[in-house]
Amino acid sequence: MTHAPSSPEAGSAAQTPASDALQVPSPEPDAVKASNEAEAIESHGHGHTGFWGLAIGAIGVVFGDIGTSPLYAMREALHHTRAGTNPHLATFGVISLVFWALLLLVTVKYVIFLMRADNKGEGGTLALMALAQKALGRPSQTVFFLGMCGAALFYGDSLITPALSVMSAIEGLKDAPGVGHSVDGYIVPISIVILVALFLVQSKGTAKVARFFGPVMLAWFIVIAGMGAYYVAQKPMILQSLSPVYGIQFLLANGLTGFIILGSVFLVVTGAEALYADMGHFGKRPINMAWLWVVFPCLILNYLGQGALTLVDPTAHENPFWRMVPDMFYWPVMLLATMATVIASQAVITGAYSMTQQAVQLGLMPRIDIQRTSETQAGQIFVPQINTMLMIGVLVLIVMFQSSDKLTSAYGIAVTGTMFISTIMAYIVIRKVWLWPKVRTLALLIPLGIIEAIFMASNLTKFFSGAWMPLAFGLVLILIMHTWTKGTRTLTEKARRDSVSLLDLADMLKKRPPHRVAGTAIFLTSDAELAPVALMHNLKHNKVLHEKNIILTVKTTNTPRVDEANRITIDILNEDFKRITVAYGFMESPNLPRALGLCRKLGLKFDIMSTSFFLGKRNVVPSANSGMPIWQDKLFIFLMKNATNPTEFFHIPPGRVVELGTQVTV
Repeated sequence: MTHAPSSPEAGSAAQTPASDALQVPSPEPDAVKASNEAEAIESHGHGHTGFWGLAIGAIGVVFGDIGTSPLYAMREALHHTRAGTNPHLATFGVISLVFWALLLLVTVKYVIFLMRADNKGEGGTLALMALAQKALGRPSQTVFFLGMCGAALFYGDSLITPALSVMSAIEGLKDAPGVGHSVDGYIVPISIVILVALFLVQSKGTAKVARFFGPVMLAWFIVIAGMGAYYVAQKPMILQSLSPVYGIQFLLANGLTGFIILGSVFLVVTGAEALYADMGHFGKRPINMAWLWVVFPCLILNYLGQGALTLVDPTAHENPFWRMVPDMFYWPVMLLATMATVIASQAVITGAYSMTQQAVQLGLMPRIDIQRTSETQAGQIFVPQINTMLMIGVLVLIVMFQSSDKLTSAYGIAVTGTMFISTIMAYIVIRKVWLWPKVRTLALLIPLGIIEAIFMASNLTKFFSGAWMPLAFGLVLILIMHTWTKGTRTLTEKARRDSVSLLDLADMLKKRPPHRVAGTAIFLTSDAELAPVALMHNLKHNKVLHEKNIILTVKTTNTPRVDEANRITIDILNEDFKRITVAYGFMESPNLPRALGLCRKLGLKFDIMSTSFFLGKRNVVPSANSGMPIWQDKLFIFLMKNATNPTEFFHIPPGRVVELGTQVTV
């Protein structure tokens, strides 16, 4: 899969123009077939054993965000109901909308259909983008742009979720027995302390803590279901609200206000993308079963219970979740809610790390420092720059909005955007991979797309109340990604115009042999057909050629992972040059020494500690004739200069690296 015509840089995550080593996404070999669900689970090594172990693990990691929505979703929807609306109709209408939103957008779209569109067991926006590109059989700028937008909006969601979730739990102190509003001034500081502590422990890894996520969240769902069942038993008539008739009547009775209320109702499905994005971590069936048998029933019971409570006590609409907690259990539930919101935040933060790794590998972003916090668990990574960015962003949000009800205005738009994008890309997969007829495909996706578009439009009405924030953040990221891909494409095209064919160079060296030195030289390059810049400079300035010369290209495939058997491809040009291609999936981090160790099995032996790695380093200067405005040139150069050093990124022994530079314009 390539994102741009003739653009190695645009398709590389692992490499940037700062070095001559750039990755090019390449089509997956036909011989490589999609791995089954068990292989996907095993490759992530989350340590859960057995089907129900995976299901409980999914409850902890996948459903944290959507599982903590009862803390604020009903409150916000009832709060925005137009004055004068029949309280009975308001309660029944909101619950009806909540139930059908969860049923259609989560159960039907994700659980029944979209989770079947997996990329070798992986899901999520970028995995779907790669799958759609593969299904088309050609590069598509439209699909690439949609994937870029989906990734950018995900980061916006990653900022708001921790702030909103934790604050909504801590605000439960206001309804605590004997406390009241005297704690108002402490809500923000307590939330900040909890979130700062959460971000600071990320570098230690979450493997040990994550094993408790499932049991804690399972306890959370059981507790909220129990509270809901208690009030449903008091007002069993609330079960009638599951009829779609009440939702329609409620929307008609509220007119334009009803349309705006849909933005608050959508809060109940925020986090639904996690079902799809985390599919590779736990597998389809464990996630589906956890949703259908635990999460969905418990959420509906709690929402029904909140509705029943407002029928018993109309004043409870101010904060129905916390009003339904019995005084004697208030503090244990408060503690459990806090732990649940921290887990929800952790899941989103981890998701942002994973999204960054994919974006880097797919060439959407420059190289970035990605640290592994576990030697055995592939999904355990830490990205310092993203962690710092998220922490600062979350703290700014808390200080700006001061309360969870104000934060809900900023929430939702990023999620609706991501959902809508996934629906568009799903059309390509369903038509090209599943081979559904056009009418059948549209019959499924048009209703879902219309519902998502309505929710998106409703959330846009909150633009000036806070929805502008994730959109602005997303636009900044889209600009960065666009600048990066366009700049790398420009540099690649320029390099190809100015470079010499490797085969032509080999012929010239036979006619005029240079001085030979012992040892092996590895030249990293983005295009194995051209002579690497570092090789040309070595010949020009040092006037030597090593005894063994390897032209090394690292490529990113359109699949999440590459089997070790398909990692290395060796092509012998002549006695002087060999070409090695190292393939990585878009969810893998390159490790060249480890990959080159596989060459021994293929008959190519050399000692990596006596081998020199030559990298071509480009000093880029802006140019008014590059095709980009000067300010965008400068942004691209800034991104290049702040990209992770290729030596560190590829885990090359620093003492074996030689960098040879050249100046180019962009």
